[in-house]
Amino acid sequence: MDTQAMAERIAATYAPVVHSRAELLENGSSTRDITRAVRAGALVRLRRDHYAHPDIDPAVAEAVRVGGRVACVTVLQMLGVFVLRAAGIHMHLHPHMSRIRPRLAPTTVMHWTSRAGEATARHIVSLREAVRQSVTCQEPRAVIATLDSLLHLRLVTCAQLEELFAELPRRLHPILRLVDGSAESGPETYMRLILRTLGVRFQTQVAVSGVGRVDFVVEGWLIIECDSRKFHEGWTAQAADRARDIAAARLGYTTIRPLASDILFDSAGVREQIVDIIGAFGRRGRRRRRS
Repeated sequence: MDTQAMAERIAATYAPVVHSRAELLENGSSTRDITRAVRAGALVRLRRDHYAHPDIDPAVAEAVRVGGRVACVTVLQMLGVFVLRAAGIHMHLHPHMSRIRPRLAPTTVMHWTSRAGEATARHIVSLREAVRQSVTCQEPRAVIATLDSLLHLRLVTCAQLEELFAELPRRLHPILRLVDGSAESGPETYMRLILRTLGVRFQTQVAVSGVGRVDFVVEGWLIIECDSRKFHEGWTAQAADRARDIAAARLGYTTIRPLASDILFDSAGVREQIVDIIGAFGRRGRRRRRS
């Protein structure tokens, strides 16, 4: 996503979408106008004195309905950041508010905290707070993938992450040393972590003459591409991939394309496959290839 598109997404995510009755009155609406708009479906009353247009994001509407804001990985997903698992809505609620009365989905995750960050919007916590929550809410590999994505999308800087981690428990500090913004997807982060456990030499985002940029080159001869359905579906994409693989083979490379779903959810199995492949071909180091 280019810088302009990301700026527009951030602006849309943090734009005021929930308005109080007082704000509507200040903007020229009367009490009768508000009542009529709600009855006509032009406005939705989420809770007392909180209104929104009917096209509001369902996750936002649910969070505001119970007195909270969208938070944690829900916010990051709204911004296009990689999140491994987020089946339910994550919402921030103040610990001093009365306990939730409306029935919530069992997958809803509630963050009871007095802090919501610097955001002034009624419906969402600040990006910094969402990142902080995501670090403590996910398992370590998922956290690393999320932070990689944040850096790659330029939503945060390394300095900002260092500042944030300084406020987190010391046991979480080693995570930051494994973050690398060069990863363009969650599966690439997971593959990088797999390769680190193997102790093999590897490079990321390598430009190979006649082939193009590849995700990984391992031991100088094994190319690993982390394929996902999103970018490799359809015959046109598959034909391009096959042409790249043949071009790489002519230069002495071996190319494998483990599925993104396997990398993310069966990393042990993918690790075993890579070990077997390296063992079968021998740890040849850098082979002589045609330029």
